[in-house]
Amino acid sequence: MMKAPQDIILKPVITERSMDNLQAGKYTFKVANDANKSEIKKAVETLFGVEVAKVNTISVKGKVKRVGRYVGTTSSWKKAIVTLTADSKAIEFFEGMF
Repeated sequence: MMKAPQDIILKPVITERSMDNLQAGKYTFKVANDANKSEIKKAVETLFGVEVAKVNTISVKGKVKRVGRYVGTTSSWKKAIVTLTADSKAIEFFEGMF
């Protein structure tokens, strides 16, 4: 069954490092754990109306956290760095951030 683009792209990742990559046309998103690169490419192209050159994915491991004597871990998640083609327009959501 085909997933909707909103189910693949969960939310943007707003960090100093991801903001530095915006000038190079690289956008960072938190994506579904079971999404592959071609699904991520199609989802970004449909949601934002841009042309994607390549997609890099990283599985981010959950961190160990402590609250008092209780120890737990945060959830593991998947990050996608999407590079747009040189002639593609920018994603409007990120416009005023850098």
